[in-house]
Amino acid sequence: MNDAGPAPATMVDAVFALEGRSLPRDHRLALAEALDGVAPWLRELPSAGLHPVNLVAGGGDPALLSHRARLILRVPRDRVAALQALPGRTLDVGGHRVTLGALHVRELLPHNTLFAHFVAADGAAGGGADEAAFLDAVDAELGALGAACRRVSGRRQHIRSGGDEPLVGFSLMLHGLAAADSLRVLEAGVGHHRRLGCGLFVPHRSAAAVGAG
Repeated sequence: MNDAGPAPATMVDAVFALEGRSLPRDHRLALAEALDGVAPWLRELPSAGLHPVNLVAGGGDPALLSHRARLILRVPRDRVAALQALPGRTLDVGGHRVTLGALHVRELLPHNTLFAHFVAADGAAGGGADEAAFLDAVDAELGALGAACRRVSGRRQHIRSGGDEPLVGFSLMLHGLAAADSLRVLEAGVGHHRRLGCGLFVPHRSAAAVGAG
């Protein structure tokens, strides 16, 4: 009997301390463009993703950065070494300057419940902005991954994407995942636009965030 559990994930989260005063609330595109200047190879990696920065809650724009703010990149394990040169670099994110601090690596660990703040609802990734079509496309992707679970979509949202129209999507919770299935979802994500932080999942303890996400 093998009790070793699933093998370590091929992807990891590279976590940088972040120093600065503020960022635009919708900062995904500007942050991705700023990273192009210091790590252009990230854009050539379809599997690499950029988590949105957690900002101080409230309706104001720009939003303040808390002292716990972090820049988190989901990258293949074998590319972490290429990020070692980034601590100390300053990024201009839509006119807001932030400096990258110390880097540490966070392993992706399986969890029964996963949550994505924004999964794009475009093309094959989401079947358009209709929620029912979006969930059908999500089911197809999860089926291709062999990830059996229950899923709950949250509110409809939109973000800047650099195109003529904003990108439409939904928050998404997946519940009831087996360990190996959970790791596959964490590694692959769902939908398109990883560069903008879309379709990236994190462990979650509660369904409460779905409606707010």
